Amino acid sequence: MTSFGRRFSALALVLLLPLLLLSRAHAAAGAYEAELPAELATARDLCALVPCKDVFPGATHFSERKGQPPYVEAYDQASEPRKLLGYVMLSTDITDTPAYSGKPVVTLIGMDTQGHFVGVKVLKHSEPILLLGIPESALLNFNAQYLGKSVADKIEVGQSRPDENVIGLDAISGATVTVIAQNQVMMASGSAVARQVGILAPTVREPARYAETGKRLTWADMVQQGVVQRLRVQPEQVGLDKGPEPFIDLWFGDLNHPDLGKSLLGDNGWNNLRLQLKEGEHAFFIIRTGGKESFKGSGFVRGGIYDRVQVRQGADSFTFRDLDALNLYGLDAAGAPSYNESVIFIIRSAAFSAAYPWKLSFLGNRVDRATGTRSFTSFDTPYWLPASMLQGGRPTIEEPDAPWVRVWKTRAVEIALFALVLIAVTVVYALREKLTRLSTHKNKWPVNGFKYTFWALAVFWIGFGAMAQPSITQVLTWFHSLLFQWTWSLFLSDPFIFLFWIFIIVTVFLFGRGLFCGWMCPFGSLQEAIYKVARMIGLKRFQTQLPQKWHDRLKWVKYAVFFGLLVVSMFSMGLAEKLAEVEPFKTTFLVGVMNRAWPYSLFVAAILGVSIFIERPYCKYICPLGASLAMPSTFRWFGLKRKQDCNSCKACAVGCGAQAIDADGRIDHRECLHCLDCMVLYTDTKGCPPLAKERKRREKDGLEITPIGKNGYFIPIHPATVADQISAKAAQGPDPRMPTAPAQPAPKAGARGLRWVLLELVDHLWPWSREGWASRRALQVAGFSLAVAASVAWVMAAMGSLSSGAIIGWWFGWSVYEVLIRLSGKRYVKDGPWWRDQYRVAGVMDMLSYVGFKNLLIGAALFLAIKTLVGLA
Repeated sequence: MTSFGRRFSALALVLLLPLLLLSRAHAAAGAYEAELPAELATARDLCALVPCKDVFPGATHFSERKGQPPYVEAYDQASEPRKLLGYVMLSTDITDTPAYSGKPVVTLIGMDTQGHFVGVKVLKHSEPILLLGIPESALLNFNAQYLGKSVADKIEVGQSRPDENVIGLDAISGATVTVIAQNQVMMASGSAVARQVGILAPTVREPARYAETGKRLTWADMVQQGVVQRLRVQPEQVGLDKGPEPFIDLWFGDLNHPDLGKSLLGDNGWNNLRLQLKEGEHAFFIIRTGGKESFKGSGFVRGGIYDRVQVRQGADSFTFRDLDALNLYGLDAAGAPSYNESVIFIIRSAAFSAAYPWKLSFLGNRVDRATGTRSFTSFDTPYWLPASMLQGGRPTIEEPDAPWVRVWKTRAVEIALFALVLIAVTVVYALREKLTRLSTHKNKWPVNGFKYTFWALAVFWIGFGAMAQPSITQVLTWFHSLLFQWTWSLFLSDPFIFLFWIFIIVTVFLFGRGLFCGWMCPFGSLQEAIYKVARMIGLKRFQTQLPQKWHDRLKWVKYAVFFGLLVVSMFSMGLAEKLAEVEPFKTTFLVGVMNRAWPYSLFVAAILGVSIFIERPYCKYICPLGASLAMPSTFRWFGLKRKQDCNSCKACAVGCGAQAIDADGRIDHRECLHCLDCMVLYTDTKGCPPLAKERKRREKDGLEITPIGKNGYFIPIHPATVADQISAKAAQGPDPRMPTAPAQPAPKAGARGLRWVLLELVDHLWPWSREGWASRRALQVAGFSLAVAASVAWVMAAMGSLSSGAIIGWWFGWSVYEVLIRLSGKRYVKDGPWWRDQYRVAGVMDMLSYVGFKNLLIGAALFLAIKTLVGLA
């Protein structure tokens, strides 16, 4: 086998290893998305469905659910005399605090009669990082830290602070948000039950003192002031098909406040209600104005329990029986909506106070449409009387910070330093021309000094330390969020990743993917470092590049991987996350090669091994993250400089490790990793062949050696011109300063002002052209039909009549057709800033990048706009 054959075989092994990994994927993923019994949230006998003995060693018998929020009593034996050992609780009966995935970690908790935790078991979680990145055992070890600690203790994730009586827990590196959320779940659940059974003192809230005006309010007035609130659940939120009607549509509000009670019930109705209320009791109403689902629930028929609605205030929960419900015969407020179900509920607990915020929860089951599994969930709407309706205003409430807020606060110094590093690398790169002018092809340290420093920071601090390696899974999440539901807390939960993506998005559009991929990507920097070290220790003679023809073929693999993951994510994000193991980042930085199954470690070892001989093989041929960033790099504002002679001089192309310079001297900014070697040669009077030739000529003729101008040539000596320095062969060749040949749309020639804006909009929104009509008439007609169908699909999706998968399919199908339509007629894209009319001929990848990115933004904007209008209507 030839030397190249051996190297190619090694590269092929790297490409095929992901298939081996997938074939060895775990058949069972522990508690990850585990299927729980559908009746788990409502069954009286909780311990018949879940292993209560696992969280309460020594207990042999468990009671049915009791109390509110529910808990189970644990006993040493079934018959009398028996001893009460403690309590078992299900976290989602008490709190639905979301973790990093946006879903709660369903946890079974055991607590003895003194308030000490005796057992913890995770029944279900949706944290992908605990499936693919960090072993699930890490969460089990974290939970084990609670054993023996008291619910009365002040327990926080982080370092212990004895002076403040704070007990610290060791976090899970790379899963900080998950464990902070889990700590809130443990403490909130334990405290809620401990208050009920007398281990902790019950919650005491000052009763509300109402500020009465005697003014009658209309329904519109009350909606505007927020004293009646709406709780609306759509069918797709519970896993059903989208439709024009909601799953359930409720309105609710306070009735104890005299102004509200009289406005809603009338004087007689409110006075009759007051006669039925005892001291300290509180009434509120619920009406159902839409949806076929009843809020009374199945339990109401069986035993008089309204198991579909609940009031929550702090850690306290309040449910209602038939004795807690009164008939609501009508609403007296002007403009009140019609309804088909109604009730007045009475909260009889002294722990409730209308002066404090509370929320109404609608409880139900969500069906996973992909697997058919059912899971318990709740939908909440907060309620708090305005300050103007309370004497002295609203009381001061100290709510615990959201998990993502606590992460930002606890790691503020590290976050600030990380932000400074990102700013520094951006500034250094923006000044790259000054650095490259100080460098030569024999002394690149003015550039490399900075670059190697950033590599070291990327590998050791960002990668192994902060574990902030960006991933393709984040790109897929952003894609879906941009189209359907943007959740800031999800993206803010990891500060380093959040800041890193701001850096990536800004620099990709300014300079292309190369600044991140070539300077700041931890895994990319690790590959490059291995290649450089191997060269330093004498392995340079074994190092090579793939032949250009093979490189030009294999570089498309990463785009195929990216599009494959994107398509899979349309149908199943969970499967896409598993397939994203084609990225070696988790094994390298989050878990460690010694802590994973051997195929994963072998995959990483193979990539890094090949990196000894081929510069950045993973970046160039496999990385789906690099492919996703390469596409918007088509529209970078500032590229690397070229001169006319670059089309005939091969010096830069020979030394380009990314093999991003073609035979005509053009740089493909989708492939360029910004090593800046070509920029060093650009002004090097001894390294750049055209400059060296001109320098020697001037030295021979005794002419002045002028500085190098911005165009890459010596500043002319009068009366000479720059053209005299360009070789005849180069002058007749293509212009290497643009990735493809220049092009200019005829309609935009000389356009200015509003006409330019109009033509710009038409150019982006109207893909058809006369040229295309003449050459591909059938394709153009098909495009019209598909455009109409896709537009109808967007409207149907926004109105709730089409699923998210269907709308993504329409978006994808239309984008493919638009690429074909534009290639047949409008075969051009902009080069550089969008406000400049600098066009060039579009290749297939240029057009894919342009159409895909444009339609993503337009589609998201249309979807959100239509959805907002439909919601207002």
